[in-house]
Amino acid sequence: MATETKQLRWFNIALIAFVAVWGLQNVFNNYAQQGLSVITSWILIMLLYFVPYALIVGQLGSTFKDQNGGVSSWVKETSTKRLAYFAAWTYWVVHIPYLAQKPQSIIIALSWLFRGNGNFLKTVPSITVSAICLVLFLIFLWLASRGLTTLNRIGSMAGTAMFIMSILFIILAVAAPFMVKGVHVATPDMGKLSTYIPKFNFNYFTTLSMLVFAVGGAEKISPYVNNTKNASREFPMGMLVLAGMVALCAILGSFGMGVLFNSNHIPTDLMANGPYTAFQMLGNYFHVGPTFMILYAIANTLAQVSALAFSIDAPLKILLGDADDNFIPASLSKLNAKGTPMNGYKMTGVLVSILIILPALGIGNMTELFNWLLNLNSVVMPLRYLWVFLAFILLSKQLGKFHSDYHFVKSGRLGVIIGGWCFIFTAFACILGMVPKISMADNPSTWWFQLALNIMTPLVLLALGLILPALARRDKRNAAATK
Repeated sequence: MATETKQLRWFNIALIAFVAVWGLQNVFNNYAQQGLSVITSWILIMLLYFVPYALIVGQLGSTFKDQNGGVSSWVKETSTKRLAYFAAWTYWVVHIPYLAQKPQSIIIALSWLFRGNGNFLKTVPSITVSAICLVLFLIFLWLASRGLTTLNRIGSMAGTAMFIMSILFIILAVAAPFMVKGVHVATPDMGKLSTYIPKFNFNYFTTLSMLVFAVGGAEKISPYVNNTKNASREFPMGMLVLAGMVALCAILGSFGMGVLFNSNHIPTDLMANGPYTAFQMLGNYFHVGPTFMILYAIANTLAQVSALAFSIDAPLKILLGDADDNFIPASLSKLNAKGTPMNGYKMTGVLVSILIILPALGIGNMTELFNWLLNLNSVVMPLRYLWVFLAFILLSKQLGKFHSDYHFVKSGRLGVIIGGWCFIFTAFACILGMVPKISMADNPSTWWFQLALNIMTPLVLLALGLILPALARRDKRNAAATK
């Protein structure tokens, strides 16, 4: 029976992981910050970060194959329950900015679908858009609390459609100058090597968090390592193929971006409206009108709606599902008749609502608000990867204690060095990513406001995790006093 379950080959692993990790928006977000020089950055991030990251996850997943809690279980097995709680808290709380961004993405997609442009964000005050986003979020919070699973099924179909649209974009954008008469390359000097070399200055290093954000999430692959035939050989081969596939899509996608958008004069709304504008341009080039843009807008709307509902529910269940009453109050884990942790949903609702409304009070431009929140996600979301690398460092220090069918490295000292490198690089990228991407000279008050939010948001979100253990201890004292 055991051999029957180990049916995945290296190419199966590579394809499963590629769909889980990669998305077209990664190309637009990073091109918006680095232009065509991002191609060199993609190559470096793949070799120096993503490959070891994916192989680290493989060893952790194989070592703790019977654990269902993911990163928090890895930390618990290699250290203490307290650290495991903080890992679980981090995994949940980093989704708060992510949830705050999703309603904006839904509004943009609907604007392009029904109005054929992205002018809605440019014509409506940011506080009004934020109010609409808050209403949208609260509606989906209510739907998720009722256990609505239909959205997740829709999301699976939309995710497949988005994957197809990503490949379609790469093919059409790269081929357009060669296949369509009259199409001119937007970026000059694309044939010069210097166009692709980044300027390794301070501004460049502040954009690294977006690259880390783009290639993160490899821990989703961990359940598959134990289903791989000859895991010690085929799993790393699958991960290397995955890195090659991601690098190829990133490089060709970025090259296609250079064809459509001038790398020296990147539109300020490229992160928000770039994919729709690109598909609209490609539709005109290939004489199919707005067809590509409409298809992408439909697929993205459904994908964002599903992601919003799923990201409200799943991370919270991971946090509360294996709750230790020494760290999480019983009242927070209490379920209603539908099996929903309503107090946990209320906590989610309060934090996300604050993050939707508060920034709009100091950032009046909606495009700037969208870009800021996306950059905040690139700072906050990778914080959960730190626990992956910490778990690997701790595992490497006690290799003799655990059995694994797959080893990335068999030397404990080398494992500590590799895990430490990934940990330090992630932390470095997150810290420098806090620097606002707007010009301080043009708008100093907004720059300082964004910097304050970028620093305070992750600190406050992580510090809130210190409150729950205190409340849990109070609950246990009260329960003991009433006996």
